Amino acid sequence: MLEHKHVECELLSELDLVGKSFDVIVIDADLRVPKNILDLKALSNRLSHIPIRIFLVDRGTRLCQVQALALGATHVLFKPVEPALLLWHLSPGQSARPLTDQSHAWPADPASQGAASIASMFSAVLSGGPIDLRNVRQAGEAIAQSVAEHGLADWLNTVRRHHEGTYQHCLLVTGIAVDFGLSLGMKPLDIERLHTAAMFHDIGKARVPLAILDKPGKLDDSERALIETHPEVGYEALKSTRHITPEILDAVRHHHEYLDGSGYPDGLCGDSIADIVRMLTISDIFAALIEQRAYKRPMPRDNAYDVLRSMKGRLEKPLVDAFRPVALHR
Repeated sequence: MLEHKHVECELLSELDLVGKSFDVIVIDADLRVPKNILDLKALSNRLSHIPIRIFLVDRGTRLCQVQALALGATHVLFKPVEPALLLWHLSPGQSARPLTDQSHAWPADPASQGAASIASMFSAVLSGGPIDLRNVRQAGEAIAQSVAEHGLADWLNTVRRHHEGTYQHCLLVTGIAVDFGLSLGMKPLDIERLHTAAMFHDIGKARVPLAILDKPGKLDDSERALIETHPEVGYEALKSTRHITPEILDAVRHHHEYLDGSGYPDGLCGDSIADIVRMLTISDIFAALIEQRAYKRPMPRDNAYDVLRSMKGRLEKPLVDAFRPVALHR
């Protein structure tokens, strides 16, 4: 029979490990909340001395599984956890080790692979750690292959069915941008530039509180100002990454610029905005309109395209015209 020296339950924000010795810690924290991730990172040195570190996550939240492993989990179990399974992991002779089932493996399907890659880069921004550029490119390539093989409509349905929030948005933008490039007959190298830029474009949102990112109502001025820092934050986070190209950095910083100079953060206009940025901006706006959120239904694709057409002077008309088959038929 398993014997416990003591069992304690504490809120994450009040967790105090100083002067305490544990053989096992079980953590039940929503890893979709950036503050929880930051709190756990602050405790990482003390947590690392505990031999068995079990994280509980909701079934189906593969991103949280990846995040738990990045935070040092030795085991990740689904909630609600079966008592017998939990006891087995706590029993004598069950040494700490990575997961042995499929839940620890890198996701095989492109949507989950892309989401896990985005989660990893967001975590790196929050912790100040290195960003794995190669992994982002591989995830983007998997998305590009999926869109090329199965079509944009299949990609949109898959992402909206299984992912949410900022991760959903980034995945939608990547798929849409890829299909835009494919529809124009762009070369593979240009498609790679597009999907890499799209995967990275909102990385600066890692530093925006989730309560603001997912706010159902209208943002106030201070919240809007904070949201509008994300292109610069993303640029600063990426600029020291090895092998990141100036073209990708430009796209991350300027995907909210408009041809008439009304965008942000630098008020660029006209020829100052590169072609890849113009395409990314169109894809970004369209994705934001059609994405599925808890507080709003996705806008029909034809209505979303009408919004793009109404943005005369801000978006390049020939590109918006060329985007029509992507928006309506693909």
